[in-house]
Amino acid sequence: MPQEKIFIDLATCDLTLGEVMEEMARLQKENPDYEIFMDGDTYSIVGRKRE
Repeated sequence: MPQEKIFIDLATCDLTLGEVMEEMARLQKENPDYEIFMDGDTYSIVGRKRE
């Protein structure tokens, strides 16, 4: 399984849902070599290197 990088820990941040969505869009734009998604197990926004 590819290693994942945690970008935003949702359990400890104070972002609204809209702000989280904006941050995900920004992260996708700034990190085109990463797949950005919400991981329900770690409750965070993570990135996985594209192969």
